[in-house]
Amino acid sequence: MINKQKFALTFGVFAAVMHAIWALVVGLGLGQSFMDFVYQMHFMQNPYSVSAFSFTRAVGLVALAFFVAYVVSSIFATIWNRFHK
Repeated sequence: MINKQKFALTFGVFAAVMHAIWALVVGLGLGQSFMDFVYQMHFMQNPYSVSAFSFTRAVGLVALAFFVAYVVSSIFATIWNRFHK
């Protein structure tokens, strides 16, 4: 059995940290260069442009990432526990 609370918190924090790192990259002005590099490494042209950094938007991004990951992983743990009793 998966401990639903610990599982959801773990993935929620992981998602929040990953998005906080992305917000930091954008805040440092490296977001567009990073995106261009990733696309070029996959033999593709980058069709997107990175917007200007906004602290409010960054906080919202991190909070939303935590919330969505928490909910999705909580649902996953509930389903897992039902089928693996």
